Amino acid sequence: MRPPAPPERPEPLEPPAPLEGPESPLRQLEQVHGLAGLDARVVDCRACPRLVEWREETARVKRRSFQDQEYWGRPIPGFGPADAGLLLVGLAPAAHGGNRTGRIFTGDPSGDLLYASLHRLGLANRPHSVWRGDGLELAGVRITDPVRCAPPENRPTNAERDTCRPWIVRELAYLRPTVRAVVALGGFAWQAVLPALAASGWRVPRPKPKFGHGAHAVLPAADGGAPLHLFGCFHVSPRNTYTGRLTPAMVDELLRTAALAAGLEPTAPQEPTAPREP
Repeated sequence: MRPPAPPERPEPLEPPAPLEGPESPLRQLEQVHGLAGLDARVVDCRACPRLVEWREETARVKRRSFQDQEYWGRPIPGFGPADAGLLLVGLAPAAHGGNRTGRIFTGDPSGDLLYASLHRLGLANRPHSVWRGDGLELAGVRITDPVRCAPPENRPTNAERDTCRPWIVRELAYLRPTVRAVVALGGFAWQAVLPALAASGWRVPRPKPKFGHGAHAVLPAADGGAPLHLFGCFHVSPRNTYTGRLTPAMVDELLRTAALAAGLEPTAPQEPTAPREP
């Protein structure tokens, strides 16, 4: 009888080859130094022609209810302090949300739910995110997307996701001294962030952890530093919240667990209210 095979060693995931040329994020990142520089640089990215066309067309045509507003119409940088202990990862900006307001998860029902939860936990100074520069501040939390431009039908292609990956890889590298927990908001974010974490210095086990609401995996650091806690959360989209698949109480509970794992001190939330209708 043969002895059982030894457990497979965790190995970094190999990201696919990135887009080459002067428009590629890798080339653009050659001139970036620090998180503030990354945020300033990403807003000028034009690496994905389909996304550039869509985000700019949406900004020109506009939704009827926002005809009097000037849309942002560019890639969206991350939002939150440079020394965050907790990172929330979404999917991509909404066409009439972040693509309009210029800030991630801002101006749409998904943002209403997310920021209200952070406020109940004492991790945001106000419950609503309306527009960039509206005074909203996060405490110990940063929010980002693996795809920085609004995609048609909210569905980026795998190639667009992979082309955009260098931005979040560098963002994670800058956050690495302080970040201790990541929450992937939805299955797309979970799949997108795993290779980014591997490229940023954490070991992703094989087989890869599976996504689910409340999923939790601990990723050791390749250099022996502090491990990273990865949590899964259903996306805070109307499709999930209006059907009851995801409730404000579920979001509060998961974000509080992740915040504690990140070394933050969230407050015990009060009874949440239902998100506002769009």
